[in-house]
Amino acid sequence: MKKTNNKFSFREQGTLLKKDLYANREVYFLLIPVVVFYIIFCYMPMYGALIAFKDYAPKLGVTGSPWVGFKHFEMFFNSPSFLTILWNTVRISLYSLLVEFPAPIILAMLINELRNARFAKVVQTATYLPHFISLIVVCGMIKDFTRDTGIITQLLSLFGVPEVSLLGYPQYFLPIYIGSNIWQDVGWSSIIYLAALTGVDPQLYEAAKIDGANKWQQTIHVTLVGIMPTIITMLILRMGSILSVGYEKIILLYNDATLEVADVISSYVYRKGILEQSWSFSTAVNLFNSVVNLVFLLITNKISSKVNETSLW
Repeated sequence: MKKTNNKFSFREQGTLLKKDLYANREVYFLLIPVVVFYIIFCYMPMYGALIAFKDYAPKLGVTGSPWVGFKHFEMFFNSPSFLTILWNTVRISLYSLLVEFPAPIILAMLINELRNARFAKVVQTATYLPHFISLIVVCGMIKDFTRDTGIITQLLSLFGVPEVSLLGYPQYFLPIYIGSNIWQDVGWSSIIYLAALTGVDPQLYEAAKIDGANKWQQTIHVTLVGIMPTIITMLILRMGSILSVGYEKIILLYNDATLEVADVISSYVYRKGILEQSWSFSTAVNLFNSVVNLVFLLITNKISSKVNETSLW
């Protein structure tokens, strides 16, 4: 067969694709609902981003609403709350990255070291379960446990923390938010790292033992190195959503006393778009957020591809 630059020609690629589609038609048929879902709920809504550049009115529709250019972006950048909201979002995101991101990696390595298979399954199940609890229920539990008579407040009082409703004080909001995120998602997030650990060759550990490496050295030079591509890939994906702090939990936990430290871009968009019905303005704010996330994703992916040759594309 004729090849160009050691690759199949477009015609040959098309022929191979047709053969593959026919040979695996059942698998591709199962893929159809997933593709339809993403088209309807992820790609089609992108058309609505146009209202960020318009004074959108429902009766006029997206195409009929007048263009205003970057008016809503300028309003956001010039608003008194812009720097506060941006700083809160960055601060929460960075603390989440520094504390939450390593947690499932550490948990996965600890579970991997357990020699009792039954106990390991119990630990996995116990850490997975909080992920499946409704966020409404979780936030209700957090509010109850952090009241002045709550169990968490009572335990912290043993270390000198005042017996007060912790969610009523700005300095306690971030630790409560980050801590509850770890409790809720650390087990579920560790699954992918546990899967990656199964791909580490056991002979590497034997070779490390022969060379005199202790358990800590084996962890650093064998375990971490073995799952590093997975860690880097997950880090790149995490950087792509660095400013996307979920508004649901923020809204359920913050109040007037903590608004100055808890209000983030997503909660601001919710208030402006849903409560105040400023559709164009809220779309502009959210589009700004998405563009910044995309920039972080591209930069992180580029750096990763240059440093260790691991990247998404």
